[in-house]
Amino acid sequence: MEMFVMQLINGLSIGSIYALVALGYTMVYGIVKLINFAHGEIIMVGSFMILLLVRYAGLPFIPAILIAMVGCALLGVLMEKIAYKPLRNASRLSALITAIGVSLFLQNLFMTIFSPNPRPFPAVPIQGYVRLFGNATVSNLAIVTIVVSLAMMGLLQLFVKKTRMGKAMRAVSEDAGAASLMGVNVNSTIAVTFAIGSALAAVGSFLFASTFPQVQPFMGLDMGLKAFVAAVLGGIGVIPGAMLGGLMLGVIEVMTRAYISTQWSDAVVFSILIIVLLLKPSGLLGKSVGEKV
Repeated sequence: MEMFVMQLINGLSIGSIYALVALGYTMVYGIVKLINFAHGEIIMVGSFMILLLVRYAGLPFIPAILIAMVGCALLGVLMEKIAYKPLRNASRLSALITAIGVSLFLQNLFMTIFSPNPRPFPAVPIQGYVRLFGNATVSNLAIVTIVVSLAMMGLLQLFVKKTRMGKAMRAVSEDAGAASLMGVNVNSTIAVTFAIGSALAAVGSFLFASTFPQVQPFMGLDMGLKAFVAAVLGGIGVIPGAMLGGLMLGVIEVMTRAYISTQWSDAVVFSILIIVLLLKPSGLLGKSVGEKV
């Protein structure tokens, strides 16, 4: 029982990071119906920014994270303006291929600049463990990861539901043409969506690099794919679905490693993607919507 509780909390910790990153996928898809496979590289860029600011510029973690959030938000907006906006009326396949191209470009750019060798991430000043009961313990980092992720997800949900820009985002997601006729600036709304998703990915990059303390140019590939699976599991385009899918995926992955085999964890994760696409393509919280022709 003690082991189960410890693994459950570890799974929620990893899953909350997946959920943060999955929010970027689901927000962009909900607005422009684009699977932004370059979103995983935002995590990598954010991790490198925090590493450079803390280790070489001597900044504390909190200012470094805030600067990384701004930098990743600007990168997300730039990515949308240069790569995706010209293809907004093109086929989805063209946009998907472009997203893969942007992902490969960022990976190889950072590999050229920093080399493919992993770099150690600085230790965060929240080390130590909390005893739950008996011999069950949980790390302070896992608790902070869960709390920060849930807080960021809650703030995002409030932003989308309560603010004027959030209302504009929901309107553009529903019908971009009608929203434009009602006075909504569609281009600005899409840019804000990319900025928010990328800023959340920067927070996720810090939590991920703190949990697995090394940074390298291809770290966003695996993380991005699993966050995409989490978004599909919960219902891509649905913000609560991304949260639920991320938490579930993290628990499933950790439990597979603990009770079955570490070699099977990735196979189980991607098997979930196949099963969901076969049985309920809209995801757990998604709804199948008919398309008028």
